Parts: sequence; C-alpha cells; structure tokens
Amino acid sequence: MGHTRKALRTTAVGAVSATLISGSALGLAPTAHAADGIRFVDITGDGGTVLKANVITPAGADGTHRHPLLVLPTSWGLPQAEYLAQARKLANSGYVVVSYNVRGFWQSGGEIEVAGPPDTADASKVIDWALANTPADSRHIGMAGVSYGAGISLLAAAHDKRIKAVAALSGWADLIGSIYSGRTQHVQAAALLDGASLVTGRQAPEVRQVFNDFYASNLAKEQDLINWGKKRSPATYVDQLNQNGAAVMMANAWGDTIFPPNQYADFYEKLKGPKRLELRPGDHATAELTGLLGLPNDVWTDTGRWFDHYLKGVDNGVDREQPVRLTSRSTGGYEGYPDWKSVAATERKIALGGTTTIHTNVDSGADGGIVFLSSILDQVAKLPPVASIPLLPRRWAAVWQSQKYGTVQQIRGTARLHTTVTPTKESGTLVAYLYDVGPLGLGKLVSNAPYTFHGLTPGKPFGLDLELFSTAYDVPAGHRLALVVDTVDPLYIEHNPSGARLTFSSPADDPSYVSIPLREQ
Repeated sequence: MGHTRKALRTTAVGAVSATLISGSALGLAPTAHAADGIRFVDITGDGGTVLKANVITPAGADGTHRHPLLVLPTSWGLPQAEYLAQARKLANSGYVVVSYNVRGFWQSGGEIEVAGPPDTADASKVIDWALANTPADSRHIGMAGVSYGAGISLLAAAHDKRIKAVAALSGWADLIGSIYSGRTQHVQAAALLDGASLVTGRQAPEVRQVFNDFYASNLAKEQDLINWGKKRSPATYVDQLNQNGAAVMMANAWGDTIFPPNQYADFYEKLKGPKRLELRPGDHATAELTGLLGLPNDVWTDTGRWFDHYLKGVDNGVDREQPVRLTSRSTGGYEGYPDWKSVAATERKIALGGTTTIHTNVDSGADGGIVFLSSILDQVAKLPPVASIPLLPRRWAAVWQSQKYGTVQQIRGTARLHTTVTPTKESGTLVAYLYDVGPLGLGKLVSNAPYTFHGLTPGKPFGLDLELFSTAYDVPAGHRLALVVDTVDPLYIEHNPSGARLTFSSPADDPSYVSIPLREQ
C-alpha cells in the first residue's frame, strides 16, 4: 500500500505542478493591460523579510485626501500580478490597493509558513507601510484574497483591529477540517499544494516535515499535525475576530476539493458581526477566476459592494440582503436565506436496513472524481462524476436506494450518515457517496465524505456519524437517491489492512439512515 501511495503522490505532484504553472501564467495576463500609476515596491515584512508588492492609487490622488485601503495577499503559488485587473477596478472606484506576494513564493523573501504567525504579522507590516507611504485612511482598512490570500486575510483580521472588512474567497476556516476531514488525508489536495509550492516557492523545514508526516500517515505525529493546523485556522481565533468586529464576507464553491464548504458554513455560524456567505457551483477558486482575468464576475462584484458599504459607507443595500446566498448546481440562480440553519427547511431520512458486509482494498468504481477537473466539469457542463449503480460490485460496495421520487427533491445543506459498523481489523477507511440515480441506473454524484478509524477492537461494533460535504443539488422527479459506501478513493489515503472487511448493520434500537436536507417546497 505504501508503494501505491508514493506512486499516486508523485503523479499528482507532477500533474498539479503543471496546472499551477498554467494558473500562474493566467495570473500574469492582466499586466499587459495595467494602467499607468502602478508602482512595484519592496515592503519590509516581519523579521525583515522583503515582500514584493504593487500599489495602485485612485486617479488624481495627491495626498490631500485620504482613501480607504485594501490589502490583497496573493494566492498559493501565484505571483503578485494576480490581482491587477481587480486592483485597477477598485482603485478606479476610490481605493488605495496594495497587493503583495506572500513570503516564500516567487520573488518575495523568506520561506513558506502556510499562514503561520509570520504571515499574519506580514499583513500588519504591509498595512503599516501603506499608511506611511500612500494616501490611505487608517480608519477604513479592508483585506481580501483568493485561497491562501483569503485565509491570511481572516487570520489578519483576528489579530489586527485596524482591519474593518474582509472578503475571503475560496479560503479556509479550519485547515485540518479541510484536508484531514474524517481523520482521512485528502491526498490529491495536499499533493496539489505541495507540488505548487515546490515549483513556485521555498518551503520552510517545518512545512516539509508536515507534508512528509501527512503522507506517511504517522499517527505518532497526528496531534502535532492537528496543533499545527489549529494555529493556522481562523476558526481558532473566532472570538478575537468577533471582538474586533470586522465585517466578513466569505465565498466558496460546492465542489471545492481543497477547502470543502462545510468548514466555511460552520465558521459562518460562529461569526457575530456583519457577515455574508456565498456558495456556488465549481471547484477551488474557479468561481473567481474570470474576475482575475478582468471579465465580469459575480463574486468580485459582490466583493466590491461589500467594501463600498463597510469601508466607504455607501448605502447599496448589501447589508439588507439575505446574508446566505446559494446557487444550485442543477438550476443556477441565487437563493437567499437569513442564516445557514434555514437552508434546509426539512430533513428526510432514507433507511439503511439489513446487514451488509464489504471487502476492503479495492475501488468499487464509486469515487469522488479528480481534484479540480471533476467539479469544473460539473460547474461548466453539469457533469459530475458518475457510476452505474446496478453494476457496482457488492463485494466491494454497500448500496442502499430510496424509492423513486414523484417530485423534484431540492437538496440544500449537509447530508448526514448514521450507521453501525463492525470491523475485522483495528483500523480502516470508508468513503460514503450520495448519488442521484436516473431511470437507467446511472448515478450522478451529489456529495461524498471519507472516514478513518484507528485503534478499535476487531469484531466490536461502533456507531458512525458522518457529515457529507454540503451541497445544493436538485434531484429530478422519477429519480431516486442511492447511498454507496466503499473503501478506496483516489482523492484520499486509505488505511485498510489487507483482507479487512466492514459490516454495516441497523440495530432495532439504533437504526441506520442517511438524512437528506431539503429546501422548503
């Protein structure tokens, strides 16, 4: 199994590195259209580290009038030119915009810290520099970013009271909950980040060790990994963020294979100040991509409106709109809700009756797809990963199906699996999938999630409660839902000893089910 993991990791790193190089080229594209007035500067960050940055000021700014300041840290692996198209638009609407390459990447100095304390301190140093060297207003400061820039923006707002508004796009609130959910390594996501940083930056020794321990499934280092991730998770500092009172807008994609939407939704519920949550079809950062290229883009439009209201005081109505805004993967169009809990008005349970035993170590054919590619296909062509449910081998996959639905079922929110599992070994991994099954038995993936256990007693049943990744998907009339469970998926590292089996049962006093969240109809 170790050789298989190494081969998978090597393949993923190579493919992902090529993807990120292409993405970096796209990030550079706007420079050809950059307006006059852009200054490329060096900013001294934490500990004297030099950060490469660019500054755009409003036309005619002469220092006699102060303008709201926006600070944009770059995404993982992308150069400082990433935001130039949006920075020009923001500067044209009256902002001083400073975008900087985070430490360890491209021409900036230092080493990659993965949003560690030096990165948070860098953000404050950039603000200090902007207040001293541009006509920026110290009373009206915001931060925004995509992916890595989003996480750093949230962390900075928790540590720097001067930041009054944040737009965190395709970011994370819980780093471990994102790439180690269900105690399972999201290996393709980690390989993408690892490969990109090896191509475009310089990893700190601690970061290299974290990746190595992560790939090796080193349980002796598990708590260290969790502690490392908590230090880099905005959720750890939510009380500080609430105390500081920054207005927080967050946007993410349903199919984000690096930072799944669940962790953003959980974090959103804990925020006490002005807040907004937007979830759309797509994968990691794909919803924002056209905006980075200077094209019309809903995410960036809403970002501008957010800052206009909370930094410039514009009465544009963004504060009166329903703060949770979703777009269905199936139909498109916005749906507004007063809070995340209102997204699923009702829940319908599908009983998982009987006793079913499956063998491990073989991919049944049900899987979550390929990082980036599968969710982009779903976003663009509404083609999620598919599987023929009748043909799934029952030796390797447990399958339960609902009755056919007479009306459209609008799934909104987080499906939850509850079952009883009896393992034959002390460790194991399972992956649960929810499929929309058409008349011919072809299943389209609605959601999935992995789960890993260690140190259990072979032959002793245990209760399992697993949240699948949140989504918005419409199941057509005449279709049914299927829950499939197997033990191998290319997205994740599995921990099934050779020859292991898993038995799923539904005791009379604790029946098994999958709970489906449904929009009010």
